[in-house]
Amino acid sequence: MNPKLFRSFAAVALAAFGAVAAAAELAPGTVIDKGNIDKVKSDTFEGKTIGSMLPEKLEILIRSQGLKMTLRRSEPVPKDARWIEATKKYAGDVKLDPKTRQISGYKAGLAFPNVDMSDPNAAVKFMWNADRAGGYPRGNLQDYPLFAFLFIDGDKGIERVQHWALIRYFMTGRIDGQPVLGDGSVHYNQLLFAHYPYDIRGLGTFTVRYNDGRPDEISAYIKSVRRTRRLSGGAWADPIGGTDQLADEIEVMSAYPLWYPQYKLLGKRWMLGVAHSKASPWNENEKDQQKAFPNVDLSGPPYWNPKDEWEPREVYVIEATMPQEHPYSRKVMYLDADTWVFYFGEAYDKKGDFWKASIFNMRPLKTQDGGWSIISNQGHTIDLKRRHATIFVQGKPSRFNTPGVGAKDVSLSVLEAAGQGTFVAK
Repeated sequence: MNPKLFRSFAAVALAAFGAVAAAAELAPGTVIDKGNIDKVKSDTFEGKTIGSMLPEKLEILIRSQGLKMTLRRSEPVPKDARWIEATKKYAGDVKLDPKTRQISGYKAGLAFPNVDMSDPNAAVKFMWNADRAGGYPRGNLQDYPLFAFLFIDGDKGIERVQHWALIRYFMTGRIDGQPVLGDGSVHYNQLLFAHYPYDIRGLGTFTVRYNDGRPDEISAYIKSVRRTRRLSGGAWADPIGGTDQLADEIEVMSAYPLWYPQYKLLGKRWMLGVAHSKASPWNENEKDQQKAFPNVDLSGPPYWNPKDEWEPREVYVIEATMPQEHPYSRKVMYLDADTWVFYFGEAYDKKGDFWKASIFNMRPLKTQDGGWSIISNQGHTIDLKRRHATIFVQGKPSRFNTPGVGAKDVSLSVLEAAGQGTFVAK
């Protein structure tokens, strides 16, 4: 062999060997931050490179906003056996109209358990799966007796804390023996009302979400007149109170799927997400803010990052085009391919610039009737333009599928009782 050619070949081989040798398998507990991200991007965790598991915008949050990720070994998320049976029993009846994108025949379980990635309607089918997971991960009844909204100034920290409650009762997609209640027109009824501080105590809404895509029926309790008033159904894309979160981005996506005119499947990939969030995110009796909210990094600016454990999760990446009246032009959402919950969302303004990030940290929850569900332990909606954020934090232990609670317990009359201070939770 020509000596020069040999030396060149040897140099290339040594460089390649050095690159392989430099890459390492990271241990659980490793923290990824802006100080080491360049070093660890080529390292692996559970056999996948860190760089391949960081969506571009999530990496931006590490580099420019101080997000830190503690690695955790992945583990399966338990599923409710009744949900698996419902999927087997009913999924064959579900049909999608390609022209209207509407579904028919849905009762319970997963709407589309077997979707080909090459299917031109794959993206909208995945969105229906997220919306109609049917008793799992959302349960038949969601009862959040107490959660907090933290309002965060990115330069100063917590501005204020509000206490709220939410109860959502599903009328379709149930896995307790009767998949559909009533005439099948209603998907769920929801109560949302404030506990604290005093100036907002009693404020709340009662929402009816329909199955056919008509606007939500929303009634609000007005403290000044001690009456409920009907609101416009078009409020689904408005901010929730004074928060940074729009009504359609609870848990990243909470709009009726067809309110967005178009979806595009950008691919399937692995990412780091929080599927087993640390419990007790809110210690109500602690006066020190960091001890009170241990899963929020309050040590310094921007004060809005989660302190949690991240694991490899396989996700579908879906881009949604917003209707003209929506504040955003598009959203990119990362949907777990196994549990059908969203971990991360990117919102873009009308000029196409990255505007908001949504990070939701999930964990399995044993339901009151012995099954399994998934709960949002904490949710971060970050407005990068305003340098402001709103963080949803779980409080008292939430109860899903509570025996003895029926549709009558999630109604307009209950909202009035909550507003007048006479509501008593079961």
